[in-house]
Amino acid sequence: MAESYAHFLKHPIFKVVAEVSRTEGFEVYVIGGFVRDCFLDRPSQDIDIVVVGDGPGFAKQVAQKLRIRNLTVFARYGTAHFKYKDIDVEFVGARKESYSEDSRKPSTLPGSLQDDQLRRDFTINALAFSLNATNFGALIDPFDGRKDLLNGVLRTPLDPAVTYSDDPLRMLRAIRFASQLNFQISAASIAAIFEQKERVSIVSMERISVELNKIMLSPKPSRGLYLLKQTGLLTYIFPELLALSGTETINGHTHKDNFDHTLEVLDNLSEKSNDLWLRWAALLHDIAKPATKRYEPDHGWTFHGHEDLGARLVPKIFKKLRLPLDHKMKYVQKLVRLHLRPIALVKGSVSDSAIRRLLAEAGDDIDDLMMLCNSDITSKNEFKVKKYRKNFDLVTKKLRMVEEKDRIRNFQPPITGQIIMETFALGPCAEIGLLKTKIKDAILEGEINNTFEEAKMAMYKYAEELGLKAVKNI
Repeated sequence: MAESYAHFLKHPIFKVVAEVSRTEGFEVYVIGGFVRDCFLDRPSQDIDIVVVGDGPGFAKQVAQKLRIRNLTVFARYGTAHFKYKDIDVEFVGARKESYSEDSRKPSTLPGSLQDDQLRRDFTINALAFSLNATNFGALIDPFDGRKDLLNGVLRTPLDPAVTYSDDPLRMLRAIRFASQLNFQISAASIAAIFEQKERVSIVSMERISVELNKIMLSPKPSRGLYLLKQTGLLTYIFPELLALSGTETINGHTHKDNFDHTLEVLDNLSEKSNDLWLRWAALLHDIAKPATKRYEPDHGWTFHGHEDLGARLVPKIFKKLRLPLDHKMKYVQKLVRLHLRPIALVKGSVSDSAIRRLLAEAGDDIDDLMMLCNSDITSKNEFKVKKYRKNFDLVTKKLRMVEEKDRIRNFQPPITGQIIMETFALGPCAEIGLLKTKIKDAILEGEINNTFEEAKMAMYKYAEELGLKAVKNI
């Protein structure tokens, strides 16, 4: 008799599903990610239930028993879905699939549990537990998926060339699972992905970005990104990142491989933060280095202005990858533009005015910027790294001191354009912007304190230099 794993099936959903299965004569199984994650001791918020027969019809009866009203039926796909407390539950009729070459959307026919397991992407996702009264909790594992879980291997139930050609998104899923779980992709699968890599072009960028973001949120994102490069997929989905690869030598001067450096920075930062968009800032911080690379005989390799060009490239990359073009993109753009500023302070003198200007520009994102810049210290020279980290600590302390003293974070000068207009009876004109800039610079340079009274006196002084006369006292 097969070993029972009923201890994994204590959720109330399974009790009701088993009851309906028994009374209505349905053959029912829980399959896929939930089963896999039980063995990996990972929390799962998704339950996929395969019904041999009418999946949506079975789902309606389960929903009735649970008094759920928010059942959604997708008649075209033969699936149904509801949310029960914090769990997403999906029902599907067991099916077999066939694919056309120009689409990853299959034609389906009703099938058996074995047919359904055969169409799964990986053996570890083809595992199923029986929810039937005769063998409740039995593991159905026709492809040795349990063994692959124990060995940390990703294999496909079918010939991998067929699996990846049928649905090229599975190539990205293989790499995502390898990155998330720290699994090895079988040699046959790696070879098949390399052979089928061009097929990824039929996958929508929205679906590609979902997998990219999951790779980015892996414990060590570089694992997945190196696999994307190794298999050739990066050429088709993110060539701008691939362009960072390689080194060049002129007159004995060799610049570092900026792809390797970028992934090292990303991994460093990922040890400190799970924030997806901060990780994207790490991935894109040097994205413009290929476009700005120059060899100067007196200085060696330079990448002047790569931070500004990189910031301008961020919206284009986000748009292409179908990433959000809202405040998240602007946040990444800001960090890319500012990522050299703390490093410049670490290498040089740490003046109060430079600190004030950094605080004013970074605002509430200063802590994330400092985390990114700290992660960017990747020299192989241990002495240099220790020196930079020591100076970095000095800059961090100085930031705290200046912020407490001058209240510069999210800085706006106390004197507004409206105040200037009313004081000097001005309409819109260049002098207003000039006065505001002079007052702001005076505060940031430490010439006056960040108070209304001192800013007001500076306004009168600078206005007099411009030949403006006050018509109203404030």
